[in-house]
This record gives sequence, C-alpha cells and structure tokens, in this order.
Amino acid sequence: MSDMNVSSPIIWGTIVKDSARDSFTLLSLRHQLRNPVMAVVYLSSWLLLVMLVYDLFRGSSETVFVGFIDLWLWLTLLFANFAEALAERQGQAQAASLRQSRQEMAAKKLSRAERSSAYTIVPGASLRVGDFALVEAGDLVPTDGDAVLGVAAVDESAITGESAPVIRESGGDRSAVTGGTRVISDWLVIRVTQEAGNTFLDRMIGMVESATRRKTPNEIALSVLLVVLTLVFLVVTLTLYPFSWYSVHYASHAGHVISLPILIALLVCLIPTTIGALLPAIGIAGIVRLLKAKVVATSGRAIEAAGDADILLLDKTGTITLGNRQADIFYPVGRVTSDELALAARRASLADNTPEGKSIVALAEKNFPDRKEALPEGATFIAFTAESRMSGVNWDGVALRKGAPDAIKAYVLESGGEWPKELDTLVDQVAGSGSTPLVVCADAQVLGVVELRDIIKSGIRERFAELREMGIRTVMVTGDNPLTAAAIAAEAGVDDYLAEAKPETKLARIRQYQQEGYMVAMTGDGTNDAPALAQADVGLCMASGTQAAREASNMVDLDSDPTKLLDIVRIGKQLLMTRGALTTFSIANDVAKYFAIIPAAFVATYPQLSALNIMDLNSPSDAIMAAVIFNAIIIPFLIPLALRGIKFRAESAEQILRRNVWIYGLGGIVAPFVGIKLIDMLLAVL
Repeated sequence: MSDMNVSSPIIWGTIVKDSARDSFTLLSLRHQLRNPVMAVVYLSSWLLLVMLVYDLFRGSSETVFVGFIDLWLWLTLLFANFAEALAERQGQAQAASLRQSRQEMAAKKLSRAERSSAYTIVPGASLRVGDFALVEAGDLVPTDGDAVLGVAAVDESAITGESAPVIRESGGDRSAVTGGTRVISDWLVIRVTQEAGNTFLDRMIGMVESATRRKTPNEIALSVLLVVLTLVFLVVTLTLYPFSWYSVHYASHAGHVISLPILIALLVCLIPTTIGALLPAIGIAGIVRLLKAKVVATSGRAIEAAGDADILLLDKTGTITLGNRQADIFYPVGRVTSDELALAARRASLADNTPEGKSIVALAEKNFPDRKEALPEGATFIAFTAESRMSGVNWDGVALRKGAPDAIKAYVLESGGEWPKELDTLVDQVAGSGSTPLVVCADAQVLGVVELRDIIKSGIRERFAELREMGIRTVMVTGDNPLTAAAIAAEAGVDDYLAEAKPETKLARIRQYQQEGYMVAMTGDGTNDAPALAQADVGLCMASGTQAAREASNMVDLDSDPTKLLDIVRIGKQLLMTRGALTTFSIANDVAKYFAIIPAAFVATYPQLSALNIMDLNSPSDAIMAAVIFNAIIIPFLIPLALRGIKFRAESAEQILRRNVWIYGLGGIVAPFVGIKLIDMLLAVL
C-alpha cells in the first residue's frame, strides 16, 4: 500500500513551477470576470496595449511610458493569478496524495452474511450496495461498508496518516470501514454501503478539488464591498478627464490635459487590487490548512462558521469518553442474588455485539465461570434502538431486558410489575459516581443494576479550557440519566450537559440555540447523531463514524479525534482574521497611494500641485510608474501571509480590530510611502 496520506510533504518546487504556468493560463476573460476588481485591471491592460500599438505607429513620445505602465499592469494580473494558482495547487497536491491511496483491488464476495459461506473473487468495482464481502488479515477493504460480523484491527494510515491501527467491529458506532484501508488482524464481514466511485475517499477527493471555487457568504459580502469601491473609483476617475479638459481650455490654466494612460494608472492604483488579488487565495488556503490538519470540509462556509462558533455540542460516548464503557459491578436488588443477576445480564448480552454487551458477558464469566450457556436456537434478540433505549433477548419464554433506568422503569410498569424503592437509591449512587447504571429485568421483575464505567479521554479537560478561553461554550450530550451526566460533565470540564438525550432532543436544542442567535457546532459519530449534525452550523463527524453521520456532516475528521474541533475553530478564526487584516492593509494602502499619485497625475494640469509632492519624488512620470510598480509587487510579498494566515490569538473582536488597525492599517499607510520612494530612487538611477 502507498504510504502517501494527507500529511505527505508537498514538493514546493513543482507546485511553484506549475503555479507560474497556471498564471498565464488564467489570463482569460472568463476567469478574470469572476473577480470584478481584477477584471478592471484586465480590461485596462488591454486598453493600454491597444494605445501602445497606436503610439508605436504614430511615433508618440509617450510610447515608453505607456509600455512601461502596461507591462506592470499585466504583471499585476500575473501576480494575482499566481496567488490563486499556488493555493489551488496545494489543494490539488493534497487530493493527489489521497488519490494515490485509492487502489483497484479484488473483493471476496459472499452470498450471505456468514463467514463460513463460499466466496467469489470479484473486482471491487463490481460490488453493489447491500452486497456482503469477507475481508481477512492482509486484505484491502474494497469499498465503504459496515461490519456485520467479526472484529479486526484495521490500518487506516493511507487516509489518516496515523500508523496505529484501529479496532473495527460489528455493532455500535465503530462498525464503519473505509475503502482502501487494510485489515491487519482477524477478519470482518462487511455490508457494502457505497459503490466504487462514490466511496468516502472518492468524495473526499471531490471535496478537495471542488472546494477551490466555492465562495462563502462572508467572502461574497466582501466581494460586493470591493465591487462598490471599484465602481466609486471608476466613476471618480472618469469624471477627472472632462474636469481637467475644462480647466485647461476654459479656466485659463496653462497646463496640459491629463492623459488617458495616467488616468488608467490612477484607477488601478486606487481600486482595492491588493485584497482583490489575494481574496481567492485566502479562501482556498483555509480549506488546504484544514486538510493538512486531516479534516475534510465540504465547503468554505463550514470553516467560517467554525470561526464564528459560540456553542459546541459533543456526544459523550466516543467523544468525551473512550466510548467502550466496561461492566464493573453487579448490584442485585431485593431477594435476587448476584449469581441470578449475572446470569440474566449475560443471557441478555450474548447476542449484543456492542463493547458494553461484550463486557457484561466477560464480567459474568469472570465472576461465575461455571455459568456459561450458549444462545438457544429459539431465542430472539431484541436490538437496542435510540427510541427504546434498551435491548435484550426472549429466552425460553422469559423476556430479559437491560437498558436505561427510565426506559426499564416504563417497561416494567407497563408490564404490571413494581419498581423497588431501593433501586432509585442504587441508580443514584452509581450515577453519582460518574458511572452508567444499566437496569436488568426479567419480564416484569427488576433484578438489579449493572455498573458501566466510562473512561474520560486524557487531555480533554485542558482542551475544553482552551475552548472556553476562545469564548466557546461546551455542552455534553448523552443518553445517560442526569446524575451520571452531571458527574461526567464535572470530570470532563464541560460548561453544560444535556442528559437523556434522544435524536429529537439534540435537534431541538440546536434549533433553540440557533433561534437565540448562536452559531452551533456539533461533533458526533453515531447514526442517532445524524439529525443534529445536519442541523448544526458546523457538523463534525469522525471518519470512524457511521455512514449516516458522515453523510449528514459538513466536516469529516480523518483522525477521529473529537478534540480536533479546537484546531478547526482556530483555522476558521485564522481565515477570518487573515481576510480582515489584509482588507485593512489594502484600504490603508490605497490611501497612501492616493497621496503619492494624485499630485503627480495632475501636476500637468495644475503646476501648483507640485507643492504637494511631500515624498520628493523625482518626476511626475517616475511617481506614477513607482506607484504602479509598488501596486503590483506588493501582491507577491503578501502571498505567504495569505496562504499561511496570520498568527491566531484567542482575543475578542474588539481586540482583533484594534490590532488590525495598528499593525495592518498603519502598515498599509507606511509601506507605500517607503516602497514608492525606494522605487522612485531606483528609477532615477536607471
């Protein structure tokens, strides 16, 4: 298998060379019209080129000046194209590394979901949704699917870049397998959920490649602002020519009418070309930075929403805790013995392939090794559902059930049984310790409680503290009772919790937050998380999650690390901060260029304006050329900042605005004065 992954090193020499070539390819009218600011520069360049050819034929003294200005306008376009092409090439390089992990492979197709049944070797591309395939140690998973039998260690390094294998098993939220990964031990029988060409890996590649052209609402709003500024300066520039002509011919000024090349140079220097040239690259670079963090976003909007997130909902199991709750103690009630409770709990769990069910069987066999029974042929397994919140088995006419206390209580009372008073105390005791109480009953008789202990992930409390510093409120979502939820929430360090949550409860809470004006992010990996993931402004699903959860999300974490949202929020905020900083710099830039070029442009009409030459520029023509050159070369100087993003700081919007004004606003004013003066001095020497 290829060792390439989304974190593979990028060959920058090749990318820069390809981007330079793309810069010329992007010099098409169709492409330039997508960016109104640069479209003005593009049309101005063609107009000056026509004027240059005309001046060459008539031997005009302004030929060199016009040619020089036109050359730098074309270079301005090329620099802008290079910034966008460089960002796109990074994304394509990441997509290419993903594509290398996708291989044509054979599949062991089964006639039914049994390992013992005969299999047929077929091309992986021929598998259809609903087919069954056997994947054994050393085999590549032919396509996306869900494990329906078996348990195996799977190497997902081709996708995640992590060398440590992960466990995939039937049942629960860790059953999803991804095409292109390799089984390194044991075996799995998988049910195909996606046909070849539409696998998770194929969609990731498509996301990366299509993300280059998507604009976010924030970016669209900024584009509208840039268009308005461009139109304003266009109107202003167009009115300057008749004003100059009138001043010379009717107002008794001894100067000359301003020339069209100077007006074009003035227009290009005054419109926000800097941010207009870098805006596409900033958005693309945000998506690429996210991919480097091993998170795939379906749109740039999801990244910006992460940057604006106020509330984060986290599914407890597998997100805050390790996800494999382990049975720890049997607590019988009434006259029931521990042996009887363990036997009933074991029987109810024999067909339960979830980690919790398996741990109950293991605990019962450990405590009572002589009480081992096989599941009889007539037994009927009752699977767990998010609605019933219980599971069990009908064994020799006895309905054995285990589940959440409130669900079992409702079941027992509906069956005509009684709920022991001491059971509430026992449930509260287990829940108060941070564990999960699982009540077991036989028909209408309550037998006792099984304590399931959750293990909090290491470092999770510190991550939540960092989110809190960034102004993000964390809410743990769990199906546990309120006491258990409160204990785990306190241990994990979340700000709030939602207990006994069903899919509709999670959905309603997210809608409530959104109606109150909050931007909501949600992490999850289970099928019951899918509605909430789809409703949230940012839906982050683990790559190990179920197919339904991955389909509902707008982000997928290849590492299956729920705390990755902290990095996602940082990248989102970094994208917004970078765009704001460069916009501030660009507008301040225009103010400085105004003082440099306006006196030089109109000194021919109003010689008295030479007194405003505060920069002591060599000549009007040199001043205009210096401004045009600076307007072009500032773009490549800012490309690294646009691609890398400004350094993230956990600050309020007011602090960010203040820093932008002092650093990028003041810098945007000072840089043109210094740059234009240096270029003017160089032109004087040349």
